[in-house]
Amino acid sequence: MKYPFVLACFQDWNRTWQTLNPDLTPCFQNTVLVWIPCFYLCLFAPLYILYLKRNDRGYICMTHLNRAKTAIGFTLWLICWADVFYSFWERSHGATIAPVYLVSPTMLGVTMLLATFLIQYERKKGVQSSGVMLNFWLITIVCATVTFRSKILHALNEPASVNVFKYTTFYIYYTMLLISLILACFSDRPPLFSQAVRDSNPCPESGASFLSRITFWWITGLMVTGYKRPLEEKDLWSLNTEDKSQRVVPQLVCRWDQECNKVKRSEARTREEKKDGQPIEESEILLTKTLQKTGDPSLFCALCRTFGPYFLVSSLYKIIHDILMFVGPEILRLLIQFVNDSSAPDWHGYFYTTLLFVCTCVQTLILQKYFHVCFVTGMRLRTAIVGAVYRKALVITNAARRTSTVGEIVNLMSVDAQRFMDLITYINMIWSAPLQVILALYFLWQNLGPSVLAGIAVMVLMVPLNAVIAMKTKTYQVAQMKSKDNRIKLMNEVLNGIKVLKLYAWELAFKDKVSAIRESELRVLKKTAYLGAVSTFTWVCAPFLVALSTFAVYVLVDEHNILDAQKAFVSLALFNILRFPLNMLPMVISSMVQASVSMKRLRVFLSHEELDEDNVERPAISSYSIRIVDGAFSWSKDDSPTLKRINVCIPEGALVAVVGHVGSGKSSLLSALLGEMQKQEGYVSIKGSVAYVPQQAWIQNATLKDNILFGRDAKDSWYQKVVEACALLPDLEILPGGDSTEIGEKGVNLSGGQKQRVSVARAVYCSCAVYLLDDPLSAVDAHVGKHIFEKVIGPQGLLQGRTRVLVTHGLSFLPQVDLILVMVDGEITEMGSYTELLGRQGAFAEFLHTYTNTEQEEVEESVAGEAGLLISELLSYIIGTSMDVEKHEARRKMSCSISVSRRQSLNSLNTAGTGKTPQKTEPNDVAASKKTKSADAARLTEADKANTGRVKLSVFWEYMKAIGLPLSIFSIFLFFCHHLSSLGSNYWLSLWTDDPVINNTQPNREMRLGVYGALGISQGIAVFCYSVAVSVGGILASRYLHQTMLYNVLRSPMSFFERTPSGNLVNRFAKETDTIDSVIPSIIKMFMGSMFNVLGSCAVILIATPLVAIIIPPLGLFYFFVQRFYVASSRQLKRLESVSRSPVYTHFNETLLGTSVIRAFGEQQRFITESDGRVDHNQKAYFPSIVANREVRVCGKLYHGVTASLNWLVRMSSELETNIVAVEKVKEYGDTEKEVSASHSTLPAGWPTAGHIEIHNFGLRYREDLELAISDISVNIEGGEKVGIVGRTGAGKSSLTLGLFRIIEAAQGEIRIDGVNVAELGLHELRSRITIIPQDPVLFSGSLRMNLDPFDGYTDEDVWRALELAHLKNFVSGLPDKLNHECSEGGENLSLGQRQLVCLARALLRKTKILVLDEATAAVDLETDNLIQSTIRTQFEDCTVLTIAHRLNTIMDYTRVLVLDKGQMAEFDSPSNLIAKKGIFYKMAKDSGLV
Repeated sequence: MKYPFVLACFQDWNRTWQTLNPDLTPCFQNTVLVWIPCFYLCLFAPLYILYLKRNDRGYICMTHLNRAKTAIGFTLWLICWADVFYSFWERSHGATIAPVYLVSPTMLGVTMLLATFLIQYERKKGVQSSGVMLNFWLITIVCATVTFRSKILHALNEPASVNVFKYTTFYIYYTMLLISLILACFSDRPPLFSQAVRDSNPCPESGASFLSRITFWWITGLMVTGYKRPLEEKDLWSLNTEDKSQRVVPQLVCRWDQECNKVKRSEARTREEKKDGQPIEESEILLTKTLQKTGDPSLFCALCRTFGPYFLVSSLYKIIHDILMFVGPEILRLLIQFVNDSSAPDWHGYFYTTLLFVCTCVQTLILQKYFHVCFVTGMRLRTAIVGAVYRKALVITNAARRTSTVGEIVNLMSVDAQRFMDLITYINMIWSAPLQVILALYFLWQNLGPSVLAGIAVMVLMVPLNAVIAMKTKTYQVAQMKSKDNRIKLMNEVLNGIKVLKLYAWELAFKDKVSAIRESELRVLKKTAYLGAVSTFTWVCAPFLVALSTFAVYVLVDEHNILDAQKAFVSLALFNILRFPLNMLPMVISSMVQASVSMKRLRVFLSHEELDEDNVERPAISSYSIRIVDGAFSWSKDDSPTLKRINVCIPEGALVAVVGHVGSGKSSLLSALLGEMQKQEGYVSIKGSVAYVPQQAWIQNATLKDNILFGRDAKDSWYQKVVEACALLPDLEILPGGDSTEIGEKGVNLSGGQKQRVSVARAVYCSCAVYLLDDPLSAVDAHVGKHIFEKVIGPQGLLQGRTRVLVTHGLSFLPQVDLILVMVDGEITEMGSYTELLGRQGAFAEFLHTYTNTEQEEVEESVAGEAGLLISELLSYIIGTSMDVEKHEARRKMSCSISVSRRQSLNSLNTAGTGKTPQKTEPNDVAASKKTKSADAARLTEADKANTGRVKLSVFWEYMKAIGLPLSIFSIFLFFCHHLSSLGSNYWLSLWTDDPVINNTQPNREMRLGVYGALGISQGIAVFCYSVAVSVGGILASRYLHQTMLYNVLRSPMSFFERTPSGNLVNRFAKETDTIDSVIPSIIKMFMGSMFNVLGSCAVILIATPLVAIIIPPLGLFYFFVQRFYVASSRQLKRLESVSRSPVYTHFNETLLGTSVIRAFGEQQRFITESDGRVDHNQKAYFPSIVANREVRVCGKLYHGVTASLNWLVRMSSELETNIVAVEKVKEYGDTEKEVSASHSTLPAGWPTAGHIEIHNFGLRYREDLELAISDISVNIEGGEKVGIVGRTGAGKSSLTLGLFRIIEAAQGEIRIDGVNVAELGLHELRSRITIIPQDPVLFSGSLRMNLDPFDGYTDEDVWRALELAHLKNFVSGLPDKLNHECSEGGENLSLGQRQLVCLARALLRKTKILVLDEATAAVDLETDNLIQSTIRTQFEDCTVLTIAHRLNTIMDYTRVLVLDKGQMAEFDSPSNLIAKKGIFYKMAKDSGLV
């Protein structure tokens, strides 16, 4: 052998490089080329085996593919050994064989054996396709190809010296390698028992081959489906296990808990130090100091520890990509050298070109893999944040819940989570941009020498300017998020209280309030836009200024420095590389600023105080069912105790009544038992499971049956018993779909009484040991209350033998209870059975005797008398009639919501779509009636639908119109100017480099430099102007679209809000509006930029080489097809993602309103699972869209390396079309049905003057396809009359008032007020001239004055007078801010009684001639009721008053009573006459114990 050492192999350059027919030396071929694959596999195999050991995916059965791979592996091993044995045989026959001929085949044989072992080990560990092995076969085949070519050349040139055996074995070896490589490209079957086998539609990624995974080819199936027809939900794959909530969320929660515990430990250690005063180790001091400095747990650390390891892979990809980026220009330099060197062999050119192509392909694959890792990390991050926020919302204390409004928490889940997703894509640029800049400057230095320092100086000057911009942007960002939170919070309240807004005709006032917040948000956005424009200006000009200053210094320093084509254009190529990191940095910085704001908001929320599980102990064995010893409780740690000196022991199976004044702490006592209050001292224990019925029923948006089952298994016989006992059977007959009827959000299609009965049924069905019932009988009719007490709560009810604690206002039940607790001011003053309390002759007994004697004539049975006899009377007797009610009662309801709509009577159920008027069905008809109820009738809410097909041009046109056509055209003109000057400067530079060189200098260089500079500056000015124009245009469009949507939503009829889940509406006002605010303008900038880039490039190429005109059309067509093929799916995926986002928010809103119920029943885990499922469902649409994006980039790059601008244009046009979907969504509500707004011009001033109401043959229906809900009602009510409206549940009482206010339009007949037909009036005009006190006292967050008079139409004196008449003056004047007292969301910092009085004050302020009371006092104790009634009698003496009454005693002194039955008028006369007639009214009065 000629060269004994491997190093000598490299010395023969004449043979390898400087020749027309290159070849490597035999020594090199037999050593290095053989050893490379061996070293590769030996290096990676141990790591790979370790990885497989830790990530066992299951076992793959032997397949033909696997057998073939194994057989070939063994064959290759045998061939290698054949070579070794042959060499030994030759040696034994005296031939001199170099050791390499023994060593290399032996190494290769061992490597092949290792490869065969790995193939089997992969199968055992469930690997379907391996990247390690594919790369191994690829490296081996590349190395063997060189030898293969060499051997063929050798055989052709020197046939005599051919070793037939070795040549034959090598050819077989080479063929086997080729087959191995091809087989490695295929994927094996999934492992046994893997997720993919069980899943109906698994994600193809896990089962795809390595080649398919790196090119993202595995998504093509979905893309083809999407191109043929619009994608649907069923087409989406399941999420990969590692992306699912159940895997991702617990990881973050666990890391966050560790961070919190770290801080707690450090604080505890600091406290101990202070106590002991002993010296401790220096290291501990340092640790404590650093923690004291932070003081808060670090969410950043928790996120890094959760997602860091996977994300680091992306950093590795990024480093490789960045280095490859600079390999391109180097190869290009060599290629230029080759063109200039006429003596170089031709194959050098092919070699460089191939190298450049391979380099570009590898670069593309790595970059797309990098992006994929980033996007998947972002997706997991969003899942984790949403999951963590949801879990936290279930456990925070009521005090903490007050600090974070629903709007804020929804924003945390939508906007803030999105900010993190955006940042993840760019975060690597923080180190990658400086690396790229340094490398670019290094190569520039090589090219232009020290002149580059001038360019560096320009870049350094840019940094402080951008730092200032970043700081200001952060300030604006915080302000904008605050406005956004307030706006979403207010929108939430508006949507929750929309019925009240419509009844009061307050929509306009609230529209103005929302608009005012929106304006302040847009002002901040505008400032941010100006800053952004300055930032864009500096960074677009930066590369140009760097180039200008460098060229200027280069040519001016020494006149012999000549700017030739090579120097100018290689430098320009490097300046262009520089442009990307310099342009990206401001985006990264602003993205980091936004994310840091979001991070702080998230950290604050996740650090909120949680409910202490040890507040209530749960002993397995105890002599008492409920026990409190010396208990003192408050709503938060810092508050003074709401309940004090509480001592109660309740034996198992006892029925206990809790009675007391409004605000005396009855409900708080139940909250304390549930662990919802902060236990300051004492001991609380409850034995067994707990069921809870809150004062205001919490109803889910699910079927009636699901509301009752509440996640428990269905047991038909028990279910039937429960439904019957809770008096729900008559309701089921009226409901359109029976118990399968869908109940709207917050129970909109149930009356108050029905909601309460469903709430009771839910508790009873769960069959628990302890029942806590917070006044469940107040909202139901008297006879129903009696029924429920007898059948459910009482001694003979379904719950007999269970422990029941009942908060009640009804005296009639007290004789039947085992124990009565009397509460006053948060303390238990008396305790004992009914007879004991009577026997004690205390205040309780004294009141009872007085009461029974005076009322004996009116009440037949002193104790069994219902409804009217309320305990508050007794208490006001004990503690004096003080109306300055305490606020404790309200505080305990922090987690309860104020129900959206007034409770409608059962008839309004027809909103859900009943086919007929409610009728009493006889028992034998039940089965028949059930059959007729269709599934469609049972549906109420409409899920968010995804549009299909292309985004209509009209959507783009609408957006342009929203910006304003002149501004749109001006922006396009500015883009044109920018690109024209950009092309001009490059053209000028080419003219400059062509200037002749005279005496080693170029003439006219000052002129050349000046014009070049001027063109650059004009470029910068154009950039600044279009940046401002597009941003301002975007803000104008945002304002217009938001205003229109707000106006359209507020003008929609009530039926729209009952059908549309609030999550859909919140989604439009939060996420879609955010997209229009901040995403679309920046995408438009990029789209326009890339479009003009493409046009400019085409123009330049056509001028330079007209022949290219032949290629451009087909290339354009190809790209157009790629864009259409890709966008078809990506746009639809975006729509599906948007549609599946709404249910996440809807469910979240619902959960926030029912946290106390969920916690009481211990159902947290079920709700968490449900929320996780909804988030995963949303991510199912998001995941394919990010993969599709990657695939189109890979395809584009691989098909044509040069068309980077075209690629970017395809991407941006797709992004634009995908995001413009937000505009489409926002515009959607413009086409829905709106309320009529006809106006009556000749309306007399001060109308109505008399309050005379004529109802003639009146009827209405809830939907076009339904029968009449009320019909043929003809009544004549004189001005000033007081009329009571009564009827059993579902008789149509509320429907009548809805008709009067035209919440529902008349289907027949008419209503005239003072001779004017109300149908001819404008809705605003009508509703503002008549007044209602609704059943649910809805208040909005804002000042008390705003809640009374949102239009500021009355003076402060008027407001105070109204408050005085409403018995609220003392209370309000005692508040620190008086009229400006800030009401919290839903008015929750006032008690229920106080809120009802605020509604009375509203009515007193408006003082119209007609007043409607819709069961306005159903939820109030008798004392407040009496106050309201007496005020109404005196203040509305000359007004017409219509009262829908539950408690008949409130209307016994009215002029007349209208009795409705089955939607028709049954009786209409004075109360005394009706009682004498002994009809329906007489029966009702008898049930109530009034006759």
